[in-house]
Amino acid sequence: MHIFKKLPLLCFFLLFNSLNSQSETSYIALLTLSELTQKANAVVRYERIKVEVSAYNKMLVTTRRIVTVLNEYGDRHLNAYEHYDGNTKIKELEAKIYDASGKEIKKIKERDFSDMSAVSGGTLYSDNRVKFLNYTPLKYPYTLEYNSEVEFRSTAFVPQWMPIDDYHLSVEDSEYQLINTSDVEIKTKAQNFEAYKVETLGDFHVKATNLSGIKPEAFSPALSEITPRYKLALTRFDMEGVEGVNNTWEDFGTWMYNKLLTGTDELPQSAIDDVKALTVGVDDKMERAKIVYKYMQDKTRYISVQVGIGGWKPMLANDVDKLGYSDCKGLTNYTKALLEAVDVPSYYTVVWGDEDLKDLDSEFSVTEGNHVILGIPENDEYVFLECTSQTAPFGFSAGFTDDRDVLLVTPEGGKIVHTNRYSSEESLQDSKAKVVLDASGTFSAQLEIKSQGYQYALREGIQNQSPRDQKIYYKNYLDNLNNLEIVDMALNDDKDAIVFSETLKVKASNYASKSGNRLIFQPNVFNNLTSLPSRYNQRHLDFKIERGYTDVDEYLIELPNDMEIEAMTDGESIDTKFGSYSFKIEKLENNTIKYSRRYKVFKGDYEKSDYDAFRDFRKQVLKHDKTKIVLVKK
Repeated sequence: MHIFKKLPLLCFFLLFNSLNSQSETSYIALLTLSELTQKANAVVRYERIKVEVSAYNKMLVTTRRIVTVLNEYGDRHLNAYEHYDGNTKIKELEAKIYDASGKEIKKIKERDFSDMSAVSGGTLYSDNRVKFLNYTPLKYPYTLEYNSEVEFRSTAFVPQWMPIDDYHLSVEDSEYQLINTSDVEIKTKAQNFEAYKVETLGDFHVKATNLSGIKPEAFSPALSEITPRYKLALTRFDMEGVEGVNNTWEDFGTWMYNKLLTGTDELPQSAIDDVKALTVGVDDKMERAKIVYKYMQDKTRYISVQVGIGGWKPMLANDVDKLGYSDCKGLTNYTKALLEAVDVPSYYTVVWGDEDLKDLDSEFSVTEGNHVILGIPENDEYVFLECTSQTAPFGFSAGFTDDRDVLLVTPEGGKIVHTNRYSSEESLQDSKAKVVLDASGTFSAQLEIKSQGYQYALREGIQNQSPRDQKIYYKNYLDNLNNLEIVDMALNDDKDAIVFSETLKVKASNYASKSGNRLIFQPNVFNNLTSLPSRYNQRHLDFKIERGYTDVDEYLIELPNDMEIEAMTDGESIDTKFGSYSFKIEKLENNTIKYSRRYKVFKGDYEKSDYDAFRDFRKQVLKHDKTKIVLVKK
């Protein structure tokens, strides 16, 4: 799906002639600039984005942006580019480069911009292209002045305003204005304006000045959640010649169903016969759905196809069946059609797919999302299917589409629902090991790990790697063990139970350190917390733990026959608002000890004042994971 991105540019200590209504002194105010460079790799000196809507299907976007790049890390803030296609015409595109003193050193016309496809190499079809500035600076600091004018015949994607769109970027002056001369109502939503003292200059006209750069901090929320953002949408819009309505999510979903999905679900009779034959005698709806889902996975593969009404209309189900490939839209629509053939209702569902959790805005309907999944109603909830994967278990969504608001497209209209949240208990990694330690400090062990929930998503796929890559993976995973030798491994992906099982036979020499007639070793052999969140003298941002999980470990450790325990703790227990931790060491018969550990992390949003306590919790876990036992010769 094509999501409109606004574009940035650059500038420094310079003298510009006639910058609209701004005087020259506004752009050489060194005191202001010095304040804004403290946490920044680049500074937006001047930005004007003007959006002119003259009809439901006509929009002109004019951008002027001046950005000073202070160092090599600031080059990423150039953002001097424009997307275009058959419905988007670039009318003006140019840039100028200035040195630190404000002297113009380069002028770039539209013909000098690079021009390439705007999609990845994995995309089969797309008419979306991008013109972008490919500039390598000779010296820092430098400044880019960027000007563009782009005409859109599709108005489904109105540019948003997000003046701070990245970390380490300061903003001296940014202004956004939408001028509406059409008869279409414009709806808006402002976020985080008060905290940043954003001015409202008029209808659809906002301005921000002197916004300091933001340094990323561990576990900080997404920038879009904490910085100013202005979202706009036409209540009547055009998407590549198809008129749409967008007052609410309900009527936006109705438009999608009627204009984008209706008429795309016809299947060849052979496919209908296949799924009916496979499900004959299966009365349970979900069991029929599982059979059809497996049929689809075996028959198709994913390839991006970014054409058809803004990249939002799916390929015909008939064509997907014939070709055996499509993108998320086509594969989801195809699966939906197959399920309909065996009387299982399902709903095309728009989502922001990402490892980070990102919701569709339940309060503001707008053309957004980058992925499509399929929702099957089950009582008052939904089972969601990822139709682009040939290996994903039925109904499993952890890691890419879990725990977020999504748009369910039904014949009655759009409906915001929430995908499955995997609790700390459901996202379980259960590890068991039998360890034999000898008098030289070497151990051999059999380790069994079973992972579920979100932790299943982190492991699934290892079985498809080469033996060499698997060994590299496990040596990285067990990087606390020096001289590790992986003797054997067996992996099992149980897609019905959604449990990933790993059985490893390993050896490691010199695990226990020798001191005279003593051996010293850590009983937590395989699952140590090894790093701490960054420390800050002053935390500036609130923080969040996006997903909770639980680790349960139990190791039986056989000690050398000629040695006995000289020093050993019983264990420890910690309970906090961020999670809990406990470990216990027990002495068993036959010179064996049992080490038990449980570490649980809670999902949550926390205030910055809690960060030191959170870090202290992790510090305590790290400390106790390094607990040692001392053995001595009998």
